[in-house]
Amino acid sequence: MISKLLIANRGEIACRIIRTCRELGVATVAVYSDADARALHVRQADEAVHIGPAPAAESYLVGETIIAAAKQTGAEAIHPGYGFLSENAGFAQAVIDAGLIWVGPKPGSIEAMGLKDAAKTLMQDAGVPVTPGYLGKDQSVERLKAEADKIGYPVLIKAVAGGGGKGMRKVDSAEDFEVMLQSCRREAKASFSNDEVLLEKWITSPRHIEVQVFGDSHGNVVHLFERDCSLQRRHQKVIEEAPAPGMDEATREEICAAAVRAAKAVDYEGAGTIEFIADASEGLRADRIFFMEMNTRLQVEHPVTEEITGVDLVEWQLRVASGEAIPLKQEELSINGHAIEARLYAEDPSSGFLPSTGPLDHFDLGSAGRIETGVEEGDVISPHYDPMVAKLVAWGETREAAIDELAAITESVEIWPVKTNAAFLANALLDDDFGEAKLDTGFIERKLDRLVADEEADEAIWQTAADFTLMAAMDTEVPSALGFRLNAEPRIAATLTYRGETRTVSARGKQDAAHATGFVDETHTVVFADGQSFEFAREARGSGTAAAADGAILAPMPGKVITLDVAEGDSVTAGQRLMVLEAMKMEHALTAPFDGVVAELTASQGAQVQVEAVLAVVEASED
Repeated sequence: MISKLLIANRGEIACRIIRTCRELGVATVAVYSDADARALHVRQADEAVHIGPAPAAESYLVGETIIAAAKQTGAEAIHPGYGFLSENAGFAQAVIDAGLIWVGPKPGSIEAMGLKDAAKTLMQDAGVPVTPGYLGKDQSVERLKAEADKIGYPVLIKAVAGGGGKGMRKVDSAEDFEVMLQSCRREAKASFSNDEVLLEKWITSPRHIEVQVFGDSHGNVVHLFERDCSLQRRHQKVIEEAPAPGMDEATREEICAAAVRAAKAVDYEGAGTIEFIADASEGLRADRIFFMEMNTRLQVEHPVTEEITGVDLVEWQLRVASGEAIPLKQEELSINGHAIEARLYAEDPSSGFLPSTGPLDHFDLGSAGRIETGVEEGDVISPHYDPMVAKLVAWGETREAAIDELAAITESVEIWPVKTNAAFLANALLDDDFGEAKLDTGFIERKLDRLVADEEADEAIWQTAADFTLMAAMDTEVPSALGFRLNAEPRIAATLTYRGETRTVSARGKQDAAHATGFVDETHTVVFADGQSFEFAREARGSGTAAAADGAILAPMPGKVITLDVAEGDSVTAGQRLMVLEAMKMEHALTAPFDGVVAELTASQGAQVQVEAVLAVVEASED
């Protein structure tokens, strides 16, 4: 067994790997950028090495620096986690060439599966069914457009080097093809330094099914059954579960056997995932499930597989990398119960899911279920990295039991002042169609308006805020939950402001809003309910300048203006795109808040902007 491991990653996955290493008695080395100097994974590791500035391109993506850190600390092996350099064949080879153990598949396997077009050709040769489409080398706009017309719309454009939902665009009509192709290529170039694409037929009732596979250096390959990852937003997984609901044994046997064939075709070692797209218009059928791609690493959603099989996949990775055989044979693996995972992000659903960064002044994820996180109270959500805060995982003997537990976990999330998607996750889990397993990858998009929680505070929330305020003023400990009321009549009132509205509310100390918790600090009263936070100021205050209602278009985060669609003096309509901001490797469209005229335009294409910078001002049209 490896005795000392360097983890070439950060955050939640680094902490996850450290946990297994502790159980196995393996010493750990963390690496960190300037932004992560006090991060949880640094605090948990046995040693830590600084590797560069905050931008990942200057730290977590610099392979030579990471290898040097391993040699400096005497680490025998490097575990890449997921993201960053985890699927970089060149880095894997450099690790091996440095005399270190690479905890992952052979560089040749990574390379074989790294480009989607080549991988699909390889899978066709291995007898694995693939989606109809275009995999050609001619990347001219004319050829791609002609092939898309031939395939028939809707069609999906995918970056050949893509992953994580980036570099993908659905095109509904021929008129939109060139614009969507340009956008896809820009994002692919920024994320993967490769703007080549392939085309696939868009499946009209798609479900995303993937199979966990595992290989070793002794020629053994097993599968650990399937996961359903159909609930996605912008091609990014949101909720994952195992096993896939509606999967019968015959179909499971066929898809898992295909996944094993795929892994054997590239002489695979370690943890990997074979991803399929299923046409679920007539349920899950083996003849309507097609290979999409292989992820040659550990997946974000690996905990749900661990929960139903009882296997520690990180332990398996370390054992196989050490030269051991896979601990269990295929016939020794079985499914027990049901597990669901929800990705808790630092983002604001009510503002188009824009990332929310800053300090975690209050952070409590409760004690139920399995919580995988890389932060604690007092830590900071950085704008430099993926905004995932935690993975919330629940297991139950039935799917219904797992849903109920996970919904309760998401509703009990308490995070402030950073915004999260906790209430959005709860709404998705409690949706009737989700409960009945009526799933496809368009689920969230169709139901988006219903899933995004209303931020308006109801009467119970106002009352709770007033009661918390009173109790703090009386130096009374604020309870963790409210469950009874005093018999006395209200005698004291609190004046509170929420989102520009000020009310004076009679306080009762404690009242009936048992679903709410909260706290009081020097200037605010914060109430938590159903996964949301409601921040009340304890005195009236103005809304400030440059509010959306004033027509000012503010930068929601630091970024770069990559597209400018309007000029000063242009007439615009509500919802019309004004510009595109690139931030955190994603494109964010900024739109007009109402019909009007672009009165001011301070943004310019290519400019770097800071958060809350005024980029434009739209003056409303006169009726």
